[in-house]
Amino acid sequence: HHIHRRPLMPSDASDVLAPPPGVMGEGGHDYLPPETDSSLVTSHLPSSMTSLSASLSSLSLDISKSADVDGEEPEASSASSAHPVTDGRVNSNVMEQTPVPGFDLFRLKMSKEDCSTASIAAFENNYKSLVNGETGMIPEDAITPASGLPTYESTRGAAARLPGKGIAELLSQTAVVKLNGGLGTSMGLEKAKSLLPVRGNDTTFLDLIGRQVEHMRKQHGAPNLKFLLMNSFSTSDDTKEFFGGRFPQLQWTELMQNMSPKIDKATKTPAVFEENPKLEWCPPGHGDIYPALLGTGTLDRLLEDGVKYLFVSNSDNLGATLDLDLLAYFANESGAPFLMEVCERTESDKKGGHLAVSNATNGLILRESAQCPKEDEGSFQDVTKHRFFNTNNLWVNLVHLKATMSKHGGLLPLPTIFNEKTVDPRNKKTPKVYQLETAMGSAIACFDKAGAVCVPRTRFAPVKTCADLLVLRSDAYTTLPDSRVQLTPGVAKSPVVKLDDDHYKLVDKLDALVEAAPSLSACTKLTVQGPVRFVAGTTLKGSCRIVNHGADAVTLPPKTYVDCDIDLTASATATADNDAAVPSKARATGCFGCLFR
Repeated sequence: HHIHRRPLMPSDASDVLAPPPGVMGEGGHDYLPPETDSSLVTSHLPSSMTSLSASLSSLSLDISKSADVDGEEPEASSASSAHPVTDGRVNSNVMEQTPVPGFDLFRLKMSKEDCSTASIAAFENNYKSLVNGETGMIPEDAITPASGLPTYESTRGAAARLPGKGIAELLSQTAVVKLNGGLGTSMGLEKAKSLLPVRGNDTTFLDLIGRQVEHMRKQHGAPNLKFLLMNSFSTSDDTKEFFGGRFPQLQWTELMQNMSPKIDKATKTPAVFEENPKLEWCPPGHGDIYPALLGTGTLDRLLEDGVKYLFVSNSDNLGATLDLDLLAYFANESGAPFLMEVCERTESDKKGGHLAVSNATNGLILRESAQCPKEDEGSFQDVTKHRFFNTNNLWVNLVHLKATMSKHGGLLPLPTIFNEKTVDPRNKKTPKVYQLETAMGSAIACFDKAGAVCVPRTRFAPVKTCADLLVLRSDAYTTLPDSRVQLTPGVAKSPVVKLDDDHYKLVDKLDALVEAAPSLSACTKLTVQGPVRFVAGTTLKGSCRIVNHGADAVTLPPKTYVDCDIDLTASATATADNDAAVPSKARATGCFGCLFR
């Protein structure tokens, strides 16, 4: 059995990992219950990281001969750019073109770490975009606003309209994939973000996801419903330890994210950092799901097992559940090889990307803010014109995915995202590098007749900040018997919460100040400035603002507050019984009314 090695993430503590019995193929690990008879046992052993400076120094690259960074194609190549600036569509002959000059250095480095052929091909496509000076700009006159999309409501009843054996048969042809490679470093986490407690009794994202899969398999008689987690080397150990402890009977498959070399900005050669060779590598973005599926053999194995449909979403989006009517609509009625769930944009979404129609191809594409020329920013941010954004909930027909990747020479040529950083992100004095990434939603431009469906915001509830986490932990949400998390009945819209980043940005700080989440089921807006401690028995209704300008935390007395503006700075010992103090504080802060009940 070939052991597939890839470079370690910087936070990996160990070079050796022995997964449970049942590992299948290269990088696609199938975790089986203990009683399952498994004849294939192996270890997934990432290689120790070594610097390739000696190899690189023996090779030379004249970057000026490989491409004109002002935008001209290399003379040896007659193929069009990977994502022309006219409309964001992609080149269909990526692997038929002359290899990118200078890429041999990267091929050598990746091959020495046993990176798959698919991951090397995908990175080469991204590297070509960089050395050719491509911007990926999509001007306003190259697109038309997307319109006339089917709605979530129009898909209702699709499961009941299924022919044959119905939903059980369809589930046996379906795989659920959760993207689980993130650490949540922006929230101060050092483990997989999906292991963060989000509901009572220390219930984590993965608890809820695992229970949902178990319920779906049992409720609908579909034990063959596939469940995959796309992990990174930063999350793999923690995730396997979690499922081994809490879900020992749950069968699941690990899909390991690839790694890409960082690129020295000055020379366009592989970055070398002998102090810590692990930092010479970076994750390639969630667009890596496609080369990961192909390169590990997982795509072929799923097809061999009769799996035709893939539902992919982020593990931190608890709104992204396997909706049976959406599944049936996609598989049986839409005729689309690729379906994206989108939501209507609001003013708070205007700086994010949007869905559009390419004038050149009449197909759907995504335009991100970095792809919008400055002169078109007004149109880009007009949410009445470009109405829809990508939720990252995607439905993929695997037969079409395999055919499309074969057509493109073993990859999906996605538009490249260029991130300029330093090789050591914690040391701004280290050499500057490029990190190349792709987004999985941009694959919508690769499929003929790809579609989109407009879904309600309840399908898009990601936890990106501690404010999101506080709302999810409150009574504004409820956990259903099938472990789906939804807004509590009677709550029309999730409250808008803004917490002071100086005191609540990191999870450990949030947990220190919020001993118990306040009741937010009747709250529309909450703003907290300064260190305010919340304890059990606190209810907030309407629009509330709570301020403490002091350096020390002040406990908000546990009562019911309605449409209030409270300044706790001067009165750390204020109590609900002090009726006279409340109007006084209200007048001092311009309050429009506060009630203690």
